[in-house]
Amino acid sequence: MLQPNAIKLFEAKKVRTIWDDKEDKWYFSIVDALEVLTDRPNPRKYWSVLKTRLKKRRQ
Repeated sequence: MLQPNAIKLFEAKKVRTIWDDKEDKWYFSIVDALEVLTDRPNPRKYWSVLKTRLKKRRQ
């Protein structure tokens, strides 16, 4: 069973998370994690471009 969403703080930035009891693991918002790791002003755009590049690479 999924617990309610939780917010984790990392270097004073919020990262959305959720715990899945069935799989016994945490899930993190990739956009929030990218914001922390890259310090970019628009992490959603960064993720969009990265996803596109990764898809092209697979082909």
